[in-house]
Amino acid sequence: MRTALGIDVGGSGVKGALVDLDKGEFITERHRIDTPKPATPEAVADVIGQIVTHFDCDNDTPIGVCFPAPLPGGTIPFMANLDQSWVGVNVADYIGQHIGRKVFALNDADSAGLAEMRHGVGKERNRGVTIFTTLGTGIGSAIFVDGILVPNSELGHLEIDGYDAEKRAAASIRKLEDLSWKKYIKRLQRYYSEVAKLFSPDVIVVGGGISRKHEKFLPYLELPCDIVPAQLRNTAGIVGAATFAAEGGH
Repeated sequence: MRTALGIDVGGSGVKGALVDLDKGEFITERHRIDTPKPATPEAVADVIGQIVTHFDCDNDTPIGVCFPAPLPGGTIPFMANLDQSWVGVNVADYIGQHIGRKVFALNDADSAGLAEMRHGVGKERNRGVTIFTTLGTGIGSAIFVDGILVPNSELGHLEIDGYDAEKRAAASIRKLEDLSWKKYIKRLQRYYSEVAKLFSPDVIVVGGGISRKHEKFLPYLELPCDIVPAQLRNTAGIVGAATFAAEGGH
């Protein structure tokens, strides 16, 4: 069995599990530690070290970390959900030096998308352009061309009709504004129509917790490409991080 350790760093919790890379499934219970406050690089790296110790990984076990920020060149240009002292930090290098292990790091939406491409929708549909989106607090995105990740896209921040797209169409906005499904579908239609116009994807994959209710909105979206629900849900970040590490960060 090929295994790797995936760790998902979030604003409220840091979670990890050992992953069967052939099946894309956890082979251990998920271990969670609250995200420290303030969530400085040193404090978060300490927690990641505790998770690595918890799973007693040998030196041959790849370690992948998914992070709530874009990582162009591995370095954080701006930070929304953790301490601002992360800006300018190379995540993999810093965590690796702190815990004394080789670490691979990628953006959290890229990680979830990678899991979906390797172990979900992408197992059958890995040719052409695939755009993976997560509808949650914001809108995360990942772009794949013939199954290869184009990292660090931020399609939730497309400006549409004068608004940051995620400020109108994220799942959190539906709840915040108490939108009916009919009204929310109109916003999703506007958003995904723009994405389809700009990128001409072969398929759009929709993840995030709201994808459990995909029958309430996906069938009503009219697009020039297919749009389908993600198959992996709350395991995707960890599975994707483990997969990324096992593939050597490529």
